[in-house]
Amino acid sequence: MSATADHAEERTNPAGRLGFEPGQVVQEIGYDEDVDHDLREGIESIIGADLVDEEYDDVADAVVIWFRDEDGDLTDALVDAIGLLEDGGNIWLLTPKTGRDGYIEPSDINDAAQTAGLSQTKSISVAKDWSGTRLAAPKR
Repeated sequence: MSATADHAEERTNPAGRLGFEPGQVVQEIGYDEDVDHDLREGIESIIGADLVDEEYDDVADAVVIWFRDEDGDLTDALVDAIGLLEDGGNIWLLTPKTGRDGYIEPSDINDAAQTAGLSQTKSISVAKDWSGTRLAAPKR
């Protein structure tokens, strides 16, 4: 695919900026009514499969966590997600944007990621109401 086509994909598919690739297994945690369905469908379009849910019992290439302030302890959620990942996989932490219900301060995300042993590599707007933070798991 050309660089121009890549950029066109990013404009038409919001998930294009998240770095998923065809054939990857992507596990989704924290699904609820408020998730961005266009983003979910975009990820599924890229990987060519449905997202696997919290009951999936094998390792995943990536984990998508929809997380809101009221969802509990973020560090615990991140530590749990590390155990679900294939070596070298990424976690996309999706949190409500500023001013939305369930918003989480960026400093709290950074603190939780560091405590869990993750490296924060990228933060972007992924949907109208959601921000995404890519977290890299340590090599095992």
